[in-house]
Amino acid sequence: MLLVHTYAGPSLVEGVGVFAAEPIAKGALIWRFEPTFDRLAPAELMETGEPAVQEFLRKYAYPAAHAPGMLIVELDNGRLMNHSDEPNTDFSSPLGGYALRDIAAGEELLCNYGEFAPEFELLPSLAAAHSIGDVRPNGAAAE
Repeated sequence: MLLVHTYAGPSLVEGVGVFAAEPIAKGALIWRFEPTFDRLAPAELMETGEPAVQEFLRKYAYPAAHAPGMLIVELDNGRLMNHSDEPNTDFSSPLGGYALRDIAAGEELLCNYGEFAPEFELLPSLAAAHSIGDVRPNGAAAE
């Protein structure tokens, strides 16, 4: 569950993204697994579920490091976080996600999917879109 205030909006990276509704300090814990809002689903549903279920899981679910054979399906805006090779968050720990640097209000929260889904590989058609790097509001400069 996201522990910071966010909103969903149009993304320059892909489709819809998650944006900080207020400034987030470097090192802040921004996400942790919360069973009430982060559901576990059997990974086998990716192959055996109804087509709509398979499509949803492929788009929004990822492997649960703490529960082999299970997928995490987030019910909040966390499911809308986009991938970046230059993320502003760190999800390498199964215990939670942290801000890698100060994140401005209005800035898209980006994570590296490979940190929690080692088999993740971008489709070739999406690779260019994810190479835009830093996505800051109103052309703000990097630190």
